[in-house]
This record gives sequence, structure tokens and C-alpha cells, in this order.
Amino acid sequence: MTPRPPSDDSPKKNGAKKPATGKKATVQQTAAGKAAEGKQAAKSPERSAGKKPAGSKGAGSKGAKSSEKTPEPAASGGPPVPAVVAPAPADNSPAALGATAGIPDNSASLRGSSQDLADSVAAFTGLGPDDRERLLSGTHHDPHGVLGSHPAPGGVAFLAFRPYALGVTVVTDDLRAELHDDGDGFFSALLPLRAVPDAYRLLVAYEETVQDTEDAYRFLPALGELDLHLLGEGRHEQLWQALGAEPMTHQGVTGTRFTVWAPNARGVRLSGTFNFWDGTGYPMRSLGSTGVWELFVPGIGEGELYKFEITRPDGSRTLRADPMARRTEVPPHTSSIIHTSHHTWHDDAWMASRGERPVHEAPFSVYEVHLASWRPGLTYRQLAQQLPAYVSDLGFTHVELMPVAEHPFGGSWGYQVTGFYAPTARLGTPDDFKHLVDALHQAGIGVLMDWVPAHFPRDEWALAAFDGRPLYEHADPQRAAHPDWGTLEFDFGRREVRNFLVSNAVYWCQEFHIDGLRVDAVASMLYLDYSREPGQWTPNEHGGRENLDAVAFLQEMNATVYRRNPGVVTIAEESTAWDGVTRATHHSGPGGFGGLGFGLKWNMGWMHDSLDYVQHEPVHRKYHHHEMTFSMVYAYSENYVLPISHDEVVHGKRSLVSKMPGDWWQQRATTRAYLGYMWAHPGKQLLFMGQEFAQGAEWSETHGPDWWLLDPAYPAEADHRGVRDLVRDLNTVYRHTPALWQQDTDPSGFQWVVGDAAEDNVFAFLRLDAEGVPLLSVSNLSPVVRHAYRLGVPDSVPAWQETLNTDSARYGGSDVTNPDVVKPELQAWHGRPASIRLALPPLSTIWLRPA
Repeated sequence: MTPRPPSDDSPKKNGAKKPATGKKATVQQTAAGKAAEGKQAAKSPERSAGKKPAGSKGAGSKGAKSSEKTPEPAASGGPPVPAVVAPAPADNSPAALGATAGIPDNSASLRGSSQDLADSVAAFTGLGPDDRERLLSGTHHDPHGVLGSHPAPGGVAFLAFRPYALGVTVVTDDLRAELHDDGDGFFSALLPLRAVPDAYRLLVAYEETVQDTEDAYRFLPALGELDLHLLGEGRHEQLWQALGAEPMTHQGVTGTRFTVWAPNARGVRLSGTFNFWDGTGYPMRSLGSTGVWELFVPGIGEGELYKFEITRPDGSRTLRADPMARRTEVPPHTSSIIHTSHHTWHDDAWMASRGERPVHEAPFSVYEVHLASWRPGLTYRQLAQQLPAYVSDLGFTHVELMPVAEHPFGGSWGYQVTGFYAPTARLGTPDDFKHLVDALHQAGIGVLMDWVPAHFPRDEWALAAFDGRPLYEHADPQRAAHPDWGTLEFDFGRREVRNFLVSNAVYWCQEFHIDGLRVDAVASMLYLDYSREPGQWTPNEHGGRENLDAVAFLQEMNATVYRRNPGVVTIAEESTAWDGVTRATHHSGPGGFGGLGFGLKWNMGWMHDSLDYVQHEPVHRKYHHHEMTFSMVYAYSENYVLPISHDEVVHGKRSLVSKMPGDWWQQRATTRAYLGYMWAHPGKQLLFMGQEFAQGAEWSETHGPDWWLLDPAYPAEADHRGVRDLVRDLNTVYRHTPALWQQDTDPSGFQWVVGDAAEDNVFAFLRLDAEGVPLLSVSNLSPVVRHAYRLGVPDSVPAWQETLNTDSARYGGSDVTNPDVVKPELQAWHGRPASIRLALPPLSTIWLRPA
């Protein structure tokens, strides 16, 4: 950590007390007796206004030339060697040298006389003007080639860049030599040593402290050759272990390795709480054609805040959060935080068993949750005490968490991500989020997460034009700008960008034990003309509208996630009829494309059609009957989820119960009937929070569900509790009835009983499990009781028993039921050899199973 710069009256700044060249007093104090970290309270740069060290070009600087005139680094085959001045012989005694430089007379590592050493300390001129200018302006590609220690004619050259320091001393086991102050924060000396020391430390004197520290510029790169190769190929599937801030022990020293991909940068420096947000003395080195910059900083670790100061191609500078940061500040603050996980998982049983049954052949009902507003004010750990119990009581198999990745604007609900590798800090730390996932798993609940690889916001501290040119976004402005959301679309054709996203999908599944990714806005990725008018897009190489880069990315992402994380499911929110969303990537369809490789797809067509139907007055529903039956025309074209998501209960669309026509009783009755129809329909189910108890108001992220509706003191509490009790019973019967989920993707699992009773507003069908055991679902979406309604049934079932009725009094219905066992009559009906007669309650769905 760099202590604060000297105050205005310091010797370093005003020059009045600056020691004469070569005569500066030797720093004799040890770190134990003198050094004090003086660590600043953690503050991000935007909160440190007025506290950044003055004169960012270094104490004593007379002003560096403009960065536009900075020469580019020489294209040589090796690192530059600092210019040196050979020491002149002298007759001074060893004793005199020891008093001046603190060097033991019998040091075996010295070359030449002790007087040679004294003169070399005074005479070495340090950096050449080109290297000096590039370091001061933040445009040096290889600071390790000139800073630190290097063999040089006459010995070993030491050079340190410590802005605001009063003095710097090199210390080894048998060496203590003060470096010459070269101005602008540079300190250097040529010591007549036989070899570069294996290890040495720096004593850096400031106004009020002496810092005993390792020299960051003596270390070899902390990123291995395999990592660099995989980065260059765009195939590093654990990218978070190669880029970002990684606390580690390197060459026997603890510290943090910082790496960032910025191929267009002229230079990158590191800023943070450890250097008071002045990165002048922390230039990073370029690791060649990979475009990666690296710096190992000894002595700092988790909890420190940091950003990267990037010098753009035009010479201007930008301060950027780490794209790979695993922890961030709480918005609106934007700094990245060094993080190490200490969470110990306790979900071994869940992880071992989650892949035993393919998800499309398993019960799968999802409770969608916006964590920040489910119970406003709760942290991840507090949510872990309440959410698992609530979801488990209602019988849902999974929760789907709206985007938890860090985002600057809460009103985006998390769909405009800036921290793709960091859970939002609004609710706690990454380990706190792991604790929540762990708690849900221990309660037997799977965890899905909304994942947003389609686009990102334009915030100037985040990904947009990250290193001064389009990097994560497409270089073509028409391809980069999303026309609907004001965001930028990823360049899926760039291998490093694909790597960033594919690795991110793996990261959430591997590091946070996420059981599934619901991929947002897939349609906007697949089509070049999505929301664009003619002339605003360019056809692909075949003249079509398909985004071939996005197709390749989605295929790679799905294949990689499934290979690395058995038991995980990926779910596409895809709103068009794209062929093969849930088809295997190696199976080509009619259009010539391989499948995208998703496990499930949201059935947006079913959602729109069915909601349109129930919003009509019952008297008009006969004209829209096909909207409820059309879904079975394509039900087996993909593996579907039936979603009633957050998108359907905001922005004037009204809550689910408020969509229904009629009075309050009819609205609740239709809601219950609709949920019963939904749970029986082929496909998995998803319901957004608040809809499980018929919340009347639209959802708002500012206050969340209206939990007060379930307060026993509220007069209408029973109405809302009844709907919630129905949802619990739907899930309970569903989980114990394989006919409702085992053959969701197999046409043999469904048979219409009557699908054309438009005048009656009646829908009846059979669901069958793999053994042929049926469940009969009958929905009457008219507000009248239909007595002795005859339905054709298989003659193989000797008797039927009503197992669920949404009109039951306990749910708030009129309690028109079929309490007795119903036996078939040998009267053909609806093309079947037998039939039964049922009482169909008004605005209801009933389920019957073999008695």
C-alpha cells in the first residue's frame, strides 16, 4: 500500500529540505520499528473526491509531455536495459562506505571495492527519457523490463517508481543501499553485485512512515503459459481463474494477481484503496498478443477496492471496474473488490442426486422471485431463513431468481448487468449468496438463475468501449446498439467475448451450485433484424436474417455447460418459432441449423393465447376457444415451460387476478381455474411471486408482494389464503402424479377428450404416465354449473375419484364437487366406448384419477 503523498509543506514538494544528490541520509529504521501501513478507510474513487494525491505525475514532477506524443514501445526481442554510468574508482575506506550505504564490509555478493558501490549509488543516471515519459504518462507496455532489478554493465541496476516517496532503500540479508532520487518519483542505483538477488525488499520513506515492502516489479508473470494459450484461443472455460483479481502466493510471497483483457490500451495502471486511487506507480505489463495486462502486487488481499486505469489509443484515460470482478461495491458505488470465498458447502446430497432424472421427465414447478423485493430489506442470509421454508411449504420444486448479477440501476430488475461475475452487493457478499443457495438445496429446492448474455449497459465505468474502442460490443454501430433498451449487444463473433460469456455460464453453475440458467432475450440475439427496420441491418453471409455468430455462441454455451455441470438445465426465453431451440446441437433441422441445445424453452405462445382467452368475458370466450387449444398443435415441437412471469404483471398489464373479468368472486374463481388448467397442461410451470395469493396490484420492485393481504386481521384474508392453498395443493398432487410430468415432451402422454366444446367453454383432456395411468382434467370456464356433463373416458378405468377441485370451499369457491366415486357407463361418447357424468362447477378446473 502506498502511504499518502507529502503535504504542501513537505521537503519533497517545496524543495526547501530536499537532500543534495547522493548525500541523502540512509534509511536505517526497520519495518518493525518504523513502518506503519496508514491504511485508508475503504473508499471508491468517486467517494474520494479531494483526497487523490496531488500531482499524479509524481512528486517533484515538472510535468510530463502529453500522452499523444508518447513514443510506442520498441519492437525489440527483449526487455529494455536501463542506461547506466560505470562507477568511477575512488580511495574511500570501507568504513566510510558502511556509514554511507549500510553495506557490510564482508558482503560476498559485492563486485569490486566498497567505494565502487558508494560511487555507483551516486552516479547511476537511471531511466532514459523515453521510458520515463511512458511510465509517467501511463503508456508503458513493459514496466517490469525497466523497474525492479536487472543485470547491467558494472553490476545490478535497481530502479523503483514510488511517487511521493522521500527515499527508497534496497535491503537484502547482507545488503542495505539507498537509491538515488532521480525526480518524478524515480529512484535508482547501480550496485556492483555479481547477480540479481533472489529476493530483496524496499524500505520506502514517506513523510510520516517508512514502508517495508516487496518490489512488485521483481516478480515473473503470475499467469501461466497454458492460461495464456487458452485465452488466446478463446477456450478458457474457467476464465475467472485467469482474469480479474486473484489472491495468491507467488514466488513465496502472498499478494494479489491482477489481470485484465484490454488489447487496444496503450497502457494500464492499477488504482485502489492500497494506493489511494493513484495508479501512477502501479503500471501493469502487457502479456503480448493475448491483449492481457498483468501485475502481481505483494502484500494486499481480500477486501481491497480497485479499478483499472486504462490509457486509450487516443491518449485519454478511463477508470474501469474489473469485468471479471467477483465482488463489487454496493450501487451506486462502482469499484471492484478483491474476494476470496470461505463458504463451506453442505449440499452434497442435493448435488449428487440432481442429475438422476432428466429434467424434462421430472416434476418441475418454479416460483419466480425478485430477491430484492420478495421481502424488502432482507439480506441473502436473512432470505435463507425464510425463502426455503416458504417455497417448500408451497411445494414448488425450484425457485428462479431474477438476475442476481450486479447491475447499477435497480429499476432494470437486474437485466442490465455490469458485473457478470458478481452477485449484487445490495443483499450481501458472494459467500452470503452461496449460503442462500445452500439453504435452498438443503430444503430440497433447485435454484435457477436468470442469465443475461444478450446485452449490457453503456455506463462509462463498465464494459462499453472498455479500452477506448469497441471491445465487448460489436464494432459495427448498427450491430452494437440495441434498438429497444438503449444498451449494447455483445460481439458474439469475437472469440474472447464468447469465452467471457461461456465461462460466465459455467462460473455460476460451478462456483455457486446454480441448477439452471434461464437465458434472457434469446430472440434478440438470434435475429439481425430484431426490432430493426430495413436499412438498419445487414444480412448474414448467406443473405439471411439469422445471427450466425449468436447461434454458434449459444450452441457452444449449452454444450459447455452441460458437459461441465451434469444435472444442470438451460432454459431459453425465446419468443419466436425458431426451429430447434431445445434440439441437440449436433442434430440439424429443416433450415440446416443444428439445434441450439437448450434443455427447456419458455412457451410464450401458450402464455399469450391463454391469457388473452381468460381476459374475455365468458359470453365472448366461445369466439376465442382456439386460443386455448392451439398450443397442442406445437406442444411437442420443443421442451416447454409455461410461464406466468414478472413480465406479465407489470407496466399496465395488471396482476393475474386483475386480468380476469367479472366481480371479485369471479376474478378469483377464474384465476383458480386457470392455474388448474395450467398445471395439467403439458409442460413445466412457472409462477411469479405474489400471484400465488391473488395479489390485486401490479408488482413493483420498490415494495414487492402485498403480504398484508395474508394478515388474518385483513377482512378479505381468506380470499387470498384460499388461492395460496390451491397452489400448494396443485403442487402436492402434481409431484405425486407422474401423468402430469413424466411425458411432458412425448405426444403419447396427452389425449383430448373434448377440445371443441366452444359453446360450453369446456376443455377436457387426459394426461398419461409412462405406464398409461391417466389423469382427467376438465375445465369449465363459464360462470354456470353444468350438471351431469357427459365426457367420454377409457373403458379400462373402472372408477374415477375427484382428486382436486378449484371450486372447493377451502379455496373460496362455491363448493360444487363430485364427492363420490364416479363409475363409467357403457355409453359411447366423444369417440370413446365409455363415458362418465360430472358436475362441472362454475369457472373451475377439476382433476380425477382412477379410484
